[in-house]
Amino acid sequence: MSKTFTSRVPAWLAALAATGALAGCSKTVVLNPAGDVASQQGLLVVQATVLMLIIIVPVIALTLWFAWKYRHNNAANTEDDYDPDWHHSTTLELVIWTVPLLIIIALGALTWIGTHKLDPYRPLDRISATKPLAPQVKPLEVQVVAMDWKWLFFYPEQGIATVNELAAPVDRPIIFKLTATSTMNAFFVPDLAGMIYAMPGMQTELNAVINKPGVYKGLSSHYSGAGFSGMTFKFHGLSDADFTQWVQTAKTEGKALDKQTYLNLVKPSTRDPVQRFARVEEGLYNKVLNRCVEDGQMCMHHMMVIDERGGEAYMRAAGLNLPQDVCTSQNADQVVATLEAQLAAPARATAQ
Repeated sequence: MSKTFTSRVPAWLAALAATGALAGCSKTVVLNPAGDVASQQGLLVVQATVLMLIIIVPVIALTLWFAWKYRHNNAANTEDDYDPDWHHSTTLELVIWTVPLLIIIALGALTWIGTHKLDPYRPLDRISATKPLAPQVKPLEVQVVAMDWKWLFFYPEQGIATVNELAAPVDRPIIFKLTATSTMNAFFVPDLAGMIYAMPGMQTELNAVINKPGVYKGLSSHYSGAGFSGMTFKFHGLSDADFTQWVQTAKTEGKALDKQTYLNLVKPSTRDPVQRFARVEEGLYNKVLNRCVEDGQMCMHHMMVIDERGGEAYMRAAGLNLPQDVCTSQNADQVVATLEAQLAAPARATAQ
């Protein structure tokens, strides 16, 4: 048995050394990201870890020291070293309780400040630690739709859309608005910022910025079914000129994204190639968000307004007596038209 164990030691040590070498050569994205928001989050991780090590390291060291010093065969120990009646030390109690309490207070302060400062909904107040945010800079808006199992990105300012490809200019704030088609998912570009959930019928937001040109990995960090492992994309950090060229390429080579194209695209599929769309049907993202792309579906924001105003009683007062059992697309169109007309009336009155 001893010979067998001895023969295994070199292999075990070799494996440990190889693991250490790989860890040293790999890029630790969380602690070395290319975006300012992710960089601040990484710094928060380091600060919290160091604070906790103030307790962990001495406890481990003292545990090993006590085990060594008071081992059974330590000839240096004498009877005077053994005090069976010892039960209290005020100094030791102060250290045991005061130091952890101070660390907890420091961790709480760091967490509270970081939670508010790095709130994903909070607009950026700087580009990087050395570059302030210019007041005239307009954030780039990207509307994100998590599908089964691919990502659809709308660029409302540029009028284009892409599948499984994302790009943004370096040092320009980005505001992501996210939703999903069927199941909850999580949008995550480790070099850019922390992950943010995308949920059907809801919109979440994420503010971020990329500070270095490059191609970065984006992924889904929340399991969402059979095609989850292939739900990845590339995020391109580009110069202003390269981003303009990227947009122009999409407008030149892409096709139109209309309702029918979207309904074909939303069908579950895995490992889809990059697609670019030169034009996007007006209001398509809002229809996706409000779950009313298909004919005959009433948008959720219209439903919520109707419910807020009294539901069925409100519709009857508006002159719409709908059937109780079957609703057609014409019913939905009629309700929406009436509702929008009533919502527009106060606005017209105010303008006059």
